[in-house]
Amino acid sequence: MSIETRLNELGINLPEAAAPVASYLPVVVAGNMAYVSGQLPFINGNLVSGRLGEDVGLERGVDAAKACGLMILSQIKTAGISLDRIERIVKLGAFVNSTPDFTDQPKVANGASDLMFNIFGEKGRHARAAVGVPSLPLGAAVEVDAVIALTSE
Repeated sequence: MSIETRLNELGINLPEAAAPVASYLPVVVAGNMAYVSGQLPFINGNLVSGRLGEDVGLERGVDAAKACGLMILSQIKTAGISLDRIERIVKLGAFVNSTPDFTDQPKVANGASDLMFNIFGEKGRHARAAVGVPSLPLGAAVEVDAVIALTSE
């Protein structure tokens, strides 16, 4: 089954890929690896901002991480790479804008991790880092980057 078919089955529509906010490329392909720059969470076109443990609840944080995962896939597609070429999600890095006493970064990151498994099955299981940070670009609540293995064209 194609990934587009799987997305349709899950009722998932990928968002429009966000333009870079600084001097970098959203996706760089080297060999059979795609490196996706950190993606911010946009839900219904609006940036999810704030800090976990302060003004953003856990459920909203999980939704934000999922939105970052969707943006990762959108960036791959916008770079002209078929989602069917994704051989494996190798690693996700989740950065959670959180207070010093907030310790549920792994639960927040599960929003992106669970999304990848739900779409890609075993190919979506990956290594991961989930860290708390004092701030993120544009005041975002979460940022997620990715390393993705691709099949040959």
